[in-house]
Amino acid sequence: MSESRCALLRWQFDLTWSLFEYHLERLEEDDFRWEPAPHCWTVRRDPAGRWEPDWADSEPDPVPVPTIAWLSWHVGWWLSVTTDHAQGRTPRDRTEVTWPGDGERTVAWLRGLREEWLTVLDRLTDADLDAAAPFPWPRDGGHTVAHMVAWVNAELMKNVTEIGQLRLLRAAQAPQLRQP
Repeated sequence: MSESRCALLRWQFDLTWSLFEYHLERLEEDDFRWEPAPHCWTVRRDPAGRWEPDWADSEPDPVPVPTIAWLSWHVGWWLSVTTDHAQGRTPRDRTEVTWPGDGERTVAWLRGLREEWLTVLDRLTDADLDAAAPFPWPRDGGHTVAHMVAWVNAELMKNVTEIGQLRLLRAAQAPQLRQP
């Protein structure tokens, strides 16, 4: 292979992020908290006015349909925590990662997290990729930093697809787009 593993993983992240940008640039404020089904997860204000995501410690059955707000928080949560681990910082608890509260600030937050992750990717060497992964698996699980970076790419791809699909479904249901 003429391209390093680091370069290939960075290329994959950049490709997936470019697909994310396609949707981020087209999201409208009302898209974020649109509830596509009666049984869904979203973000809600707590009594202090802070946005908190719906959450369960074990996978509910049936799985709730997430809103774009929830998915954008989810991306922010796992990307924040993965970056913390990769940079040797104490990882934030899930409850410490809050949704910014509106579309414009959410998009800016996600783009800022992308820049932090690119700093991680740009300093990795192929040798670094062989070290034990600090997250999301236990260190004795046999997973490497390469696995962690590939997991970030896969998780981002999945969440981008979900956000894009929700955006398209909402747009398709807009009254001006319905056929008479």
